[in-house]
Amino acid sequence: MFGTTKAFTTTSAPLRPMTKVVIIGGGAAGLMAGGYASMYGADVTIFEKMPKVGRKILISGKGRCNLTNYCDVQEFMRNVPVNNKFLYSALNGFTPEDIIDFFENLGLKTKVERGNRVFPVSDRAMDVVDTLRAFALDNGCEIIHKPVSGVKAENGAVKGVIVESRLIPCDSLIIATGGKSYPRTGSTGDGYKFAEKLGHTVTRLRPSLIPLESPDADCKRLQGLSLRNVRLKITTAKGREVFSDFGEMLFTHFGISGPIVLSASCNMTDYSEGYTAHIDLKPALSNEQLDARILRDFSENINRAVSNSLSKLLPKKLIPVVLDRWQADSAKKCNSVTKEERRALLEILKNFTVQISAPRPIDEAIVTSGGVKVSEINPKTMESKLVKGLYFAGEVIDVDAYTGGFNLTIAWATGKLAGENSIYN
Repeated sequence: MFGTTKAFTTTSAPLRPMTKVVIIGGGAAGLMAGGYASMYGADVTIFEKMPKVGRKILISGKGRCNLTNYCDVQEFMRNVPVNNKFLYSALNGFTPEDIIDFFENLGLKTKVERGNRVFPVSDRAMDVVDTLRAFALDNGCEIIHKPVSGVKAENGAVKGVIVESRLIPCDSLIIATGGKSYPRTGSTGDGYKFAEKLGHTVTRLRPSLIPLESPDADCKRLQGLSLRNVRLKITTAKGREVFSDFGEMLFTHFGISGPIVLSASCNMTDYSEGYTAHIDLKPALSNEQLDARILRDFSENINRAVSNSLSKLLPKKLIPVVLDRWQADSAKKCNSVTKEERRALLEILKNFTVQISAPRPIDEAIVTSGGVKVSEINPKTMESKLVKGLYFAGEVIDVDAYTGGFNLTIAWATGKLAGENSIYN
């Protein structure tokens, strides 16, 4: 499925010794870029303003770090709704299988779980950070924990960065600062300001892979309820479908969340008129099959109240909400439910709707959608088309994907490509 796996090596092959490379950001993309630039002979300094590197990696995958998705490039592209064609060179140069081999060859054992998600065997995101940090340091990177306050270019070429009011000169500059999500990890949008300062366009920033808010009181009633194997469809106010998929979700005090909800948010760009979430609670059953199932359950409880006859069909917490939407008397006996009433119940189960008013704030998003405009970046090198010696890697670029290890893969692949090419300046 993947073709030939490229062997990982730490053999140095410098094109021009001591090319000075500065990287802003010590996250996934920055550490990968630094390790590869150093490996090929560059003098690399990574500036990370947080006390430790890889802070966002530590919280990914609920602290386990879903470091990639074990799929081929074609399948990967189907999980990147924003500017996926831009990634062809990066991903073909560092495929998900290559990424697994990269970490395995550095001593980090991995495993594949449901949905082709890849995790470290230890289930510790810290092990991923430690491995990546060691890769950068062992190849000669210097990591300095100070913030970069400015960037400088002259005559269309990078000159350096400003740190503590002092110019740090460089031949190449890689901006790998992340987005604006989870600012406590250091992703506060600095890279966008630096990019604009150097003449780049930053597209509209919005939260992605984020829970959704709803004005529906039922969400609060269902708070904490997790649903598995449901189908979620999102439609606009005019009825246009923007997303549909199977998976897991949960209700919260503010609305809905969970894996398929996060993926749905990638496709929701304009909340001015709101969206509607349609939840098929029984997607494995056709209408006819579900009707037969309801009829069977009612027949087995023919003299019992309807409210006491749905426990095999629905989670306990969901039953009173469904009954309220059904507008049925909870004391109504199963033997008195009409065919029309049964069909109305079926419609609720196959199309449980939730109104969506807004995403949660961007600082709660897993990734930021939007960023440095891809038409201004060479996809084969990650170098700016506007400023010589300027490179971009990771979330700062206007590319984002669904949940499942895809966004970290983008960070690894673009970081590697930027690092390798930064030595040419």
